Order: sequence, then structure tokens, then C-alpha cells
Amino acid sequence: MLNSMNSPQREAVKYLDGPLLVLAGAGSGKTRVITQKISYLINEAGYAPKEIAAITFTNKAALEMQERVGKLMQGTNIKGLTIATFHSLGLQMLRAEATLLGYKPQFSILDSSDSFKILADVLATTDKQLLRKTQWQISSWKNAFINPDQAKAQADEELTHAAAKVYQIYQQTLKAYQAVDFDDLIKLPVELFEQHEDALNKWQRKLQYLLIDEYQDTNACQYKLVKMLTGLRGQFTAVGDDDQAIYGWRGADVENLRQLTTDFSKLKVIKLEQNYRSTVRILRAANQVISNNPKLFEKKLWSELGTGDLIQVTAAMSEEHEAESVVMKLQAHRFEHRTFYKDYAILYRGNHQARILEQHLRNHKIPYTVSGGQSFFDKAEIKDLISYLRLIANEDDDPAFIRAATTPKKGIGNTTLERLGEYASLHKISLFAAAFEGGFQSEIGNKQLEDLLNFCQYINKLQDRAVRDPANEVLNDLLTAINYEAFLYDTEEPRGAEVKWANVLDFTGWLSKKGEPSTEYGNEKEGKNLLELTQMVSLMSMLEGRENGEPDAVKLSTLHASKGLEFGHVFLIGAEEGILPHRESIDNDKIEEERRLMYVGITRAQKSLNISWCKKRKRAGEMEMCEPSRFIAEIPKDDVRHFGNPFNKDPEASKDFGKSKMANIKAMLNKQ
Repeated sequence: MLNSMNSPQREAVKYLDGPLLVLAGAGSGKTRVITQKISYLINEAGYAPKEIAAITFTNKAALEMQERVGKLMQGTNIKGLTIATFHSLGLQMLRAEATLLGYKPQFSILDSSDSFKILADVLATTDKQLLRKTQWQISSWKNAFINPDQAKAQADEELTHAAAKVYQIYQQTLKAYQAVDFDDLIKLPVELFEQHEDALNKWQRKLQYLLIDEYQDTNACQYKLVKMLTGLRGQFTAVGDDDQAIYGWRGADVENLRQLTTDFSKLKVIKLEQNYRSTVRILRAANQVISNNPKLFEKKLWSELGTGDLIQVTAAMSEEHEAESVVMKLQAHRFEHRTFYKDYAILYRGNHQARILEQHLRNHKIPYTVSGGQSFFDKAEIKDLISYLRLIANEDDDPAFIRAATTPKKGIGNTTLERLGEYASLHKISLFAAAFEGGFQSEIGNKQLEDLLNFCQYINKLQDRAVRDPANEVLNDLLTAINYEAFLYDTEEPRGAEVKWANVLDFTGWLSKKGEPSTEYGNEKEGKNLLELTQMVSLMSMLEGRENGEPDAVKLSTLHASKGLEFGHVFLIGAEEGILPHRESIDNDKIEEERRLMYVGITRAQKSLNISWCKKRKRAGEMEMCEPSRFIAEIPKDDVRHFGNPFNKDPEASKDFGKSKMANIKAMLNKQ
């Protein structure tokens, strides 16, 4: 297998003499290097599969890697090999060591809407903007590995000082609920290893070699975790690309790449510059644009895939005109080249730009999917069911308790819940535990108490069954007991209820399948019980949803969500000053990350790239004149053909090009 790789790829696979950084340009085969290295470590270097962990950022990337390793190593026993996201690995560690941190192994994982509710309680406000700001601030502190006391000490203005106080109460509340949030899945293992050397030694022995994908996206906390796990040995391969570091706003720190060279003096750097995805013109454009950024490491992508088509840049009159033009071009191109819808992607800077495109695609009956839209797990009906599962896994999960106790209604009213909440917080216990306390029971009426206890006892029954009965039986009995189908039809329009019920059946069917015994990596694997499935779902719902086959549909995606993907033909829309680069980046002098975003957009394209911008756009109800993005001017002029563009020196050439295109299509139609 190594013979089919180029020499830097081969070198990266074989290098085991210490820490290694692989600078992998877009489309240069980085996943291949990681999967081949796993195989090399096991087959040639004498590592046991259980001593290796490959860490990715998304479920999708982890899944793709698992499949590729499975195929590559067919017939080899790779039981115990860890291929997981940072958060899944953190969850494994926390589950194993929970008691050292004062948690029980069935702690709950709260998603952002749960933590939002907790913050709303702590701040006693419904001001969504303030809550979102506070939530974002707490998340940033956790990603930077800053605890509440440090946050308080560092706070330089009133707002951050208030947020630091909230952070303290928020953390105490989580601990009382025996719950962790998404950021805790990385932060708590680091705390654990700082406080308990035995636990750190155990995990260092367990994971002898680490492979880290998309290294430029790590934040301070993730970097700390990697450094602790690899210890002084530094047996790891980090794969990353400083030109694709686009998550600074989320706490990712591209400086972590530079920090590696400081923290590991023996670090070896290997560059992968041959691109297997795009034509020479597309790469020339990408290289030229990104060369305007200061460099951590010099590298230039090259390709043997031919010169390719000119890059088209279109100036549209308005966003309506832009959407119409993209859809017409896409249809004409598909007809002319006999391609599939899934060969096309329309990329944009912000989610709001998708709406008008969706309308035009629907009008033309073109199938499409939206990345970064509402995930399956965000649907109300799925969250309703998950609240029961979470409560089965951890009865101290107060947010789940409130949702399950009131959806569908069970005679447990707001007054009962308020009293329960007051009693629980006074005695520092969970709502569930409070319901069984004599002190509380004497405070409320018999009927209210009966309804409340019926619900709690039913959850206890389900807890017993969750560890011994097949998941699908427990789930079906739960749906029947709470009469969920009838509840949907009572509260929704018939069509809406039908869709929601179908989603519920889809979800329970999918969970039941996951609960069946399976063959994973060629080894028989026990089916997961409902308890294990619940923690898996909590994590998946916060990462990327479910793994489905790819439909034949045009992909609409933000530039951020498109990273790691590739498409035959890309339409990059809204390339204007104020959108790409984003207005805030211009004001705050953060153009470099926006340029990297443009680079990511360009390098998604394999064969053709269309860039468009609007001369006028509606903002806050007013029509505004727009300027083309500065990044368009950074593309080599000889590789671009402009349409409808004031800069176009030769409008006749564009006209002739359009005429010849039309003539081709007519000729094809006549042949039919």
C-alpha cells in the first residue's frame, strides 16, 4: 500500500522517532496518511490496537476514518483501537474516572439549550442576547482552560465580572445536577489529570500513540489534553493546515501549531503539497489568495490534474438576480455535462444567505440539502423523547426532569414544579430526590403528590428495565405509556403531527438497531443497553447527527461547514466587502481568518469554480450599493473570466462566450 503513496506521505507514515507535524494542504490525502499510519503502527511497528487513538473533530470524520481503517485492515483483529472525536474520548475518560471528580458514572451531558435554561434561571432573565453572550463567554473560558476563580481575577470590565460570578454558580448547579456541558468533556479530563497523577499515568500507558486530525482547530484546552497524554515521550502525529484555520471565533488557536515547535524541540515537520482534488487553475487561485496572509509555514499546493476551466466571476444586479443566475447556470451545466445534483455545492458566508437560494431551488424542483441547518436531534419531538432517556440515565438531571414531567402533560403543574424547585434548591438536592422527601410531600395536596409520584415511580421502573431489557421494547412501552402519538395529534395540525410521529419512529427504530448486537471491526460486539445508548445519543446530538447515505441533491453549506468536503463544481456566492470578508472582521482587523475562509471555499472545487457578488443588496429594508470582495482581485487575472462586471474590459467577449454556450446547449437538445 505504501508504494501507491508519494514520498512525503510515505515518510509521514513511517516516521516514529518522536513527535511529528504533518502540514497537509487541502486535498493532499491527509486522511489516507492517518489511516495508513494506523495500519503501519499495528502491522510493522508492534503497537497493539488498544494502544492507539486517532482523534478527530466530528463524528462524520471519525466514522469515515473507522470505515477506511476497517477496509484497509480486513482480516486483522483491531479490537480496542480508538477512533473518536475529542469529546468522545473525553467522555470515555470521564466515565472511567468520574468518582475521582465527585461525579457518578451516569452523569448527564447537557446540550446548549439545557445550559441556556440553567443560565436563564441563574440570571433570572429572559433576555436572549444577554444569555447568549454569557453562554459564549463561559464556553470561551472553558476552552481556554480558565476556571471561575481565574475568570473573576482576570475580569477587567463590569460585564465580564458579572459573567464570572454567573460562571461560578453555573458550575455549582451543573455539579448539583450531576451534569456536564459539552466544553466540560475536554476541560474536566485536563483537571482530572492535573489533580490525579495516577489517573494520568494510567491513560498515558493505555494510549501509547496519538494521531490528531485537523490540528489547527484545537483550542488551548485540547492542546493541554494532547500534551498531557503524550507526556515526555511525545509519541504523536499531528496533522493540520495553518491555511485552513477558520475557527478562531470558537476558541481554536492556530498558534497551537507554532507552540508545537516550542514545546517539542525534537518535532519533525513534513509538508504534503501535492493536491489530488483540484485543477491547476483552482490551485493557482487558492495559492495566490492565501499568499497575502503572513505564514507560519511556507507551502504551495500543486496538481497533475490539468489546467482546467477558467474561474467565472459574475456581478449580479441583486441577491434575487444572483440566486436566479446560480440556479440557471447549475441546471445548464448539469444538462451539458450529464452530471448529478450531488456534484454541485453552493457555498456562502452566513446561514441567512441560504433562504433565497432555497426558494429558487424549490421553484425549479431541484433537490438540495442544507448543512448547518436544524439537526435531527434539535427537533422538539426528538428532544422530548431524549429528556426521558436522560432521566432514566441520571435522575438528578433537572432540565430533563422538567421537560419529561410536563411533555405530555401529566397533571404536574407549574405550582407543583415551583414548590419542588424551591425545596430542592434549599436542600441542595435534585427535583427527583425532592419529590420523595417527607418535608416536601407535606407541603402539597394529595392529588398533585399522587401525579408527581406516579411519574417518578414510572421513571424508576424504566431505570430497572433500561439495563436488562432490549432497548426497542423499553422504547415502545415508553411511547405507549405516555401516549405520545395522541399527544402529537392533539397539539399539532394533522400533517405536522404525521411528520413528527414519523421522526419519532425513525429515531426509535434507529436506536433499536444500535441496541442490537453487531459486528464492529470484524469482532462480535454486545448490543448496547438503553443506558449506554442514551449517553451515545447525548454526545451525537451535539456533534453531527446521524450517518445517512448521501442523497443526489445540491449541497447548500456555509463555508465553515464545508471544510473537509469536496465537490465537482462549486458556486461561491456573496463575495462582497462586508460579507466575505465579514464586516466585523474588517472593523476588528481580522481579515486573515476571512482570507483563510475564502481559501477553504476555493479549494472545495475539483473541476469548476463560479464566484458571484451583488452590485446592490437589501440591508435592514434599504437597498445598499456593494463592492466586490478584495479577495476576487487577489486571484490571478489570467485565470478569471468576468461576467456582468464593471471591471470587465471586454463585454463583447462575455457576450460571445454566452452565445457559444447557448449554441452548444441547443445542439445537444436537437440531438435528443
